[in-house]
Order: sequence, then structure tokens, then C-alpha cells
Amino acid sequence: MASTGLLRPSTGQALVHQRDRRWNRWRRAIPLYAMLLPTIAYFIVFTYYPLVHSVLISMQDFNLIGNRPFVGLENYRNVLTDPTFWADFRNTLMLGISMLTIGFVAPIVIALSLNELLQQWMKRTFQMVIYLPHLFSWAVVGGLWVEILNPDGGLVNAVLNAFGISSVQFMSDPNVARWVIILVSVWKDVGFNCVIYLAALAGINPELYASAQVDGANRWQETWYVTIPGLARTMQIVGLLSIMGVLQMFDQIFVMRNAVIQPKVDVLMTYVYDQGLTQMNIGQATASALIILVFTLLLTVFTQRLVRYDTI
Repeated sequence: MASTGLLRPSTGQALVHQRDRRWNRWRRAIPLYAMLLPTIAYFIVFTYYPLVHSVLISMQDFNLIGNRPFVGLENYRNVLTDPTFWADFRNTLMLGISMLTIGFVAPIVIALSLNELLQQWMKRTFQMVIYLPHLFSWAVVGGLWVEILNPDGGLVNAVLNAFGISSVQFMSDPNVARWVIILVSVWKDVGFNCVIYLAALAGINPELYASAQVDGANRWQETWYVTIPGLARTMQIVGLLSIMGVLQMFDQIFVMRNAVIQPKVDVLMTYVYDQGLTQMNIGQATASALIILVFTLLLTVFTQRLVRYDTI
């Protein structure tokens, strides 16, 4: 028994060995952490410092030149009691929900349709044509569609006039213009999500389809019981990314809006733009931007809890 006790290392020696192992592990990881330093510095300088500084600006009567008196929460109170802010919030929800619904279903349907094409060259051609609008900026896409829908010489109205139909004021009627913006937004981004779904379709095990065919499943049943479950996780990721961007929509609205339809299509980010750059009310614009950030975080957390994205 005594010899057995002598073979055991003392408690002090065990602690020394444990400390050495920990140090060796950290020493091997030092180059990896050093590689992360530029990325960490980038986020500190260009993300976290501006975010902290914006909190300070939101509590000031901020002027580019001169005094910047501290006003506390007055800017936040002005934003939350501004009827224009809440009208733009309602527009954001209405436009965002419509874009999410149509933009979520459309790429799935298109991807499933393209996946049925047997000719690879035809599949690649349609895929390229659908994806192409995503490569252009909103300045190009928005200006193009405004010109196409122009009641005076626009392509769409020229075709309608050729069939004896009077011109439609697409961008002058607020209700019509709202749907134009929704459909153009979906049209621009549907190709990107379609490519993601096509990649996910290629990863579904072919043996699942063979088993379904042995069980006597038709094409619709294969799609519903094999393909859709196989795309479930991809749908979750695409849905989460789309939801996170709902409150940040700006480019398409800014490019395609005009004075007639502005009250019906302005969104939260155009409110920030108008307050900050048009009216030079920088403190209130910063406060509204931070409120939108909080709304986005709450919406993201709610979506994660509801759909359980942590299982991906």
C-alpha cells in the first residue's frame, strides 16, 4: 500500500502539469488569435465604436458646427410621439410582410420547376436569366422599372395602348405603386434565393426518391414528403435572413418613390434619411435608427424562439 502511494504524483506536481498543459494549449493558439486581431480591430473601429458614439449623439441636440447640448431622452420621445414615424412603421410592416410572403414562396416554386428540366443547358440559361437582376444595383433596377412603367411612352403602357387599353398610372396611384415596389423587389432578389434552393435540392439523397417510388408515391407526393422536408433547414436560414432585413429596407423605396406616393410607401429607414439629411435633425435621426435596431433585435429573437433556429 505504501509503494502504491509513492507512485502517485503529489497534488503540487499535478497542478504544475495541468498548468503546463494549459500554457502549451494557449501557446499553440496564439497564432490563431493573432490572425483574428485585424478582424476584431475592424469591428471595434467601424461597428462598435460608431454604435456607442451614436448612443451619445441620440441624447444630444446635435449640430455639425457649434454646441451640442445634452437633451437626454427627448429625441427618443420626439420619435415615439411622431405620427410620421408610426405611419412609416405601418408601411414597413405592410410592405415587409408582402415581400416576405411572396419572396419566400416564389424562389421555392421556381427552384422546383427548374429542377424538373432535363436539359442542363436550358436549366442553366433560365437560372442565369433569373439571377441576373440581383447583380444590378437598385439605382439601375428602380430607374429601369420607373421608365418601363412611365404612362408617357413607357413600354408597358405602350403595349396596353396597342390593345386599346388606356394608360395606367402605375407610379402615381399609391395602392398600385405599393404593389409595383413589392413585385419589383421580389423580382430582383428571387434569383439569389432560387440558387440557394437549387443547391439544397442537389444535396437531397436520391435514395429517398427511390424509396418513395417503391412505395407508390406520385410526383406531388414526392415533392411534399421528400423535397420540402429536405429543404426545411434551407427555408429556415433564408427566412431568418429575410426577416432580419425587413426593417432595413431602403434602396428600393428611395429610388422608386415620388411626392405623390411617398406617404404610402415611406418606411422606417426613409424616415431616418429624411430626418438626418433632409431636415438635418441628426439627433432625432440617430435615435430613430437605434429604435429600429432594437425592433430588429426583438424581431430576430422572437423568430428564433418561434421557429427554433437553434436546431439548425
